[in-house]
Amino acid sequence: EVYFKNLSKQKQKEVMEKNGNNHKLRVCVATCNRADYSKLAPIMFGIKAEPQFFELDVVVLGSHLIDDYGNTYRMIEQDDFDIHTRLHTIVRGEDEAAMVESVGLALVKLPDVLNRLKPDIMIVHGDRFDALALATSAALMNIRILHIEGGEVSGTIDDSIRHAITKLAHYHVCCTRSAEQHLIAMCEDHDRILLAGCPSYDKLLSAKNKDYMSIIRMWLGEDVKTRDYIVALQHPVTTDIKHSIKMFELTLDALISFNKRTLVLFPNVDAGSKEMVRVMRKKGIEHHPNFRAVKHVPFDQFIQLVAHAGCMIGNSSCGVREVGAFGTPVINLGTRQTGRETGENVLHVRDADTQDKILHALQLQFGKQYPCSKIYGDGNAVPRILKFLKSIDLKEPLQKKFCFPPVKDNISQDIDHILETQSALAVDLGGTNLRVAIVSMKGEIVKKYTQLNPKTYEARLELILKMCVEAASEAVNVNCRILGVGVSTGGRVNPREGIVLHSTKLIQEWSSVDLRTPISDALHLPVWVDNDGNCAALAERKFGHGKGVENFVTLITGTGIGGGIIHQHELIHGSSFCAAELGHIVVSLDGPECLCGSQGCIEAYASGIALQREAKKLHDEDLLLVEGMSVKKEEVVSAAHLIQAAKLGNTKADSILRTAGTALGLGVVNILHTMNPSLVILSGVLASHYVNAVKDVIDRQALSSVKTVDVVVSNLADPALLGAASLVLDYTTRRIY
Repeated sequence: EVYFKNLSKQKQKEVMEKNGNNHKLRVCVATCNRADYSKLAPIMFGIKAEPQFFELDVVVLGSHLIDDYGNTYRMIEQDDFDIHTRLHTIVRGEDEAAMVESVGLALVKLPDVLNRLKPDIMIVHGDRFDALALATSAALMNIRILHIEGGEVSGTIDDSIRHAITKLAHYHVCCTRSAEQHLIAMCEDHDRILLAGCPSYDKLLSAKNKDYMSIIRMWLGEDVKTRDYIVALQHPVTTDIKHSIKMFELTLDALISFNKRTLVLFPNVDAGSKEMVRVMRKKGIEHHPNFRAVKHVPFDQFIQLVAHAGCMIGNSSCGVREVGAFGTPVINLGTRQTGRETGENVLHVRDADTQDKILHALQLQFGKQYPCSKIYGDGNAVPRILKFLKSIDLKEPLQKKFCFPPVKDNISQDIDHILETQSALAVDLGGTNLRVAIVSMKGEIVKKYTQLNPKTYEARLELILKMCVEAASEAVNVNCRILGVGVSTGGRVNPREGIVLHSTKLIQEWSSVDLRTPISDALHLPVWVDNDGNCAALAERKFGHGKGVENFVTLITGTGIGGGIIHQHELIHGSSFCAAELGHIVVSLDGPECLCGSQGCIEAYASGIALQREAKKLHDEDLLLVEGMSVKKEEVVSAAHLIQAAKLGNTKADSILRTAGTALGLGVVNILHTMNPSLVILSGVLASHYVNAVKDVIDRQALSSVKTVDVVVSNLADPALLGAASLVLDYTTRRIY
């Protein structure tokens, strides 16, 4: 509809004048099988109804002309269309080689037909191998191509064929908004894309009012009632023929057990179909009292059958597309339609590897009635398509133009480019500062940017993107090749999705935040996100004391208390991404209140915030300052003042630090008794002040079997940045994270 809002009547008038008022658009419609004819027939009727604008030539090829598949060219004749040319293009064999040979045979025969017809435009439908031969021939012979149903996604080789036809086609008619977006993403010209809906829906949405009981009785027997039979249509999956045949066998077994009248349609001509027919005959389906096996049902009658069925089962696109218009329950088996948009009437059984699974799906779906779905059309596709055809200017250049997104100039392949340093962009979101750095593979911080962390979500995200873009641009100048972006942030993080689930109180407005998507969209790079404690552990594993150590724990002692656990060389996240919240190990039942809302946590004793709180209390009571110390009037009292006072002999300050060190030590003892690591690494600005106290507590309180643990202070200057970088560097180079 967007297209026609922008298309004025004046433009149509100009097009008619350019093409010549008496010139009719010569349209060649080529149909290969019963499925594509159901989509093309409504367009053909529309073209035929306007002889003042169009001349229609019909070319029939593919399985239409094979007796085993119902000689379906007859329904085209019954619809009163003159078939200009019949091309026998199918090489029998029903295997992969036969499909390739069939494409080759069509390519040999089509040039002569197209030379004789000289169409202005050829209409090609869908994603079959026959359609690829049609599009290839027309493109090489400079004939404009209109492709129906491009931009859709499914789960087989059909995807590749469909997108290949898209690249050859000059004009596109798509059925859904997402298909339109896919075409645009594939660099197709938006002005040549029409969102029309599926042409078959023009017939579908008026079909249920017609007489249907006589059709049901004709195909399934006199004693069958509506909603009390099944329609089965299953095709081979050409990328996994053996599995699809096995799945078809399980489907038939389930249908036999389910004991309902079933109409089974023969599969299409793809590789593997012959084996599927053998399975049907081996199980006696053609002679079973509950089954009716047919090669073809005319589309008008097929509509009535699926509209009033108790269920449809199989892997045909008809099940996920057309049947939704009636709300009939559908069981979609396997991967052949993976990626298709579906209504709520479709139940997917992706791994249909047992009869019981399929039987259970039948029990769930049979006899239900779902709301009608119009995902694929509203019944007005053909008028839109005809209007689109009339707007085509034949005097426009035939050569396609692709709408590539703007990209920066590539760096030339000189020696500097070849010798670029593989690097990561590391982002550290702290409670106070926001830092971005370029980090090399060896852990060297090549360039670092620091800004105050904004208080609001919008300002913070805007600053992150700005700093990342700036750093990525600078990477070229310092001869670094950025492999990806790693983000270290406080709070609970889902690293699989790149989402901050809950933040600490130190970072405001930072819950349920998707960091991966905006950064990836801005930089066109892969993005990894994890908790700052986990990142510190990863930094130690790659660059620090933890290198080569199988089991170790890292504790960050800074504004808060955090950490990360490496077990058998792997980082532990936990079932809800809450592992290694080491700062919230409780070491006293009646201790000071923590920011988490609990009492007696390590963080409430030993964090920078806790020490600052105690320093302020002493200062307010004039008990902080000793000889050699001073605090300016405008200066904020901090943990650093408490440490300085303790060093200068302030016994109260020293007592507070010893209590904090003891609390941290008790937490470490709990970790030793739980995880039994061989190494504990203290990281952060307070680590050196706590290390001796922690060792003393271990010596007094720990079991003898864990007292041999090594407790060391990290030698890494920026563990959060290095850890964020290691998220990228480990994954992109060794695939271990």
